[in-house]
Amino acid sequence: MSIDFESLKDKAVVLAQSGVTKAKELTETGVAKAKELADTGAAKAKELTEIGKLKVQNSSEQEAIRKAYSELGKLYYAERGSAPEAAYADLCQRITDALARISYNNERIADIKAAGQMSDEEVDAVEPVDEEPSCCCGGEPEPEAEDDKPEE
Repeated sequence: MSIDFESLKDKAVVLAQSGVTKAKELTETGVAKAKELADTGAAKAKELTEIGKLKVQNSSEQEAIRKAYSELGKLYYAERGSAPEAAYADLCQRITDALARISYNNERIADIKAAGQMSDEEVDAVEPVDEEPSCCCGGEPEPEAEDDKPEE
């Protein structure tokens, strides 16, 4: 059996050149695909950044609206709180009642402060205490199920 080394060498050269050509094609395709993915990723990042900025702007606008509503309500209450239109009567009454409770509480604070000979600094250092009961974990109390209530 005779081996034609020249033919094998030619086939090896052709295969090697074919492999190099294929590797170049794959590399070029891979580079193009990587560039395309990078461009797509950059475009998405820009879009997400713009969305984030717009959401921040919306939040600022919502805060401006909240402040304007508050100012509008304060103005209405100052001008019409003693004789509000029917649609606003309940809200104005709630404000009036809350202001009365605040005034009463401030009078009680002044009385307690005077009786205990406390300074403004001592009183200002007191943290507000919420008298609402809470569960042992500090969360909201669970509402009683109707099955747990005694029958009447």
